[in-house]
Amino acid sequence: MDPAAAVSTERRSRQRSETATQIDLDTEKRVAAEAAAGLVEDGMVIGLGTGSTVDCFLQALAARGLNIRCVATSPRTEELARALGLAIEPFDHLDRLDIAVDGADQIAPDRWLVKGRGNALTHEKIVAAAADRFVVIASSDKVVERLTPPVPLEILAFGIAATLRALGHAKLRDAPPSPDGGVIADYLGPLTDPAAVAARLVATPGVVEHGLFPPGLVAEILVGRGSRAERLR
Repeated sequence: MDPAAAVSTERRSRQRSETATQIDLDTEKRVAAEAAAGLVEDGMVIGLGTGSTVDCFLQALAARGLNIRCVATSPRTEELARALGLAIEPFDHLDRLDIAVDGADQIAPDRWLVKGRGNALTHEKIVAAAADRFVVIASSDKVVERLTPPVPLEILAFGIAATLRALGHAKLRDAPPSPDGGVIADYLGPLTDPAAVAARLVATPGVVEHGLFPPGLVAEILVGRGSRAERLR
């Protein structure tokens, strides 16, 4: 075979494989999202996370036609939820939520999470902590043997160079600001002890919030595997 033709054939084969993989992951997101939507009951107050898996959850939730009230963690989520007919209200008078559902960037065996690649990590953590039941939904590729950097950070613009110097292993990310206007950065240091890293990050002046979510915050993890949803124990 002509070398150029061989390269072209290999490229097409790789593209087909990547497309098939994405279709599989989209299916897994959908089945995890549908399982989470099945946990919602009429009259509940729901916290809505941010991200592509949450987009699937919003569609599944809207399809159930329940009488519910919702709080959104980002303008993107609010816009889609309203377009689907879900009732959104501000999170300024409510002091608790029945359930919150959100995705994850990484899920470790000990249930530590990395979240916040969608820049709404502070809102996501506030909503998760306010919920009686925080449910995480994800495709199988988000389940990892151990957490690895980066960990999203929201930091203040004031004194930003000093904050980055104090963090040491961090850099600004070329990303839109958080919903509250905070600067988005990434922590790039080792994560062998997530609890210790989380404590150090939150103790650093200028850090608004970090994307490490502890196991104690998580009530349930639903992971799509193929065409079914699996509860991680």
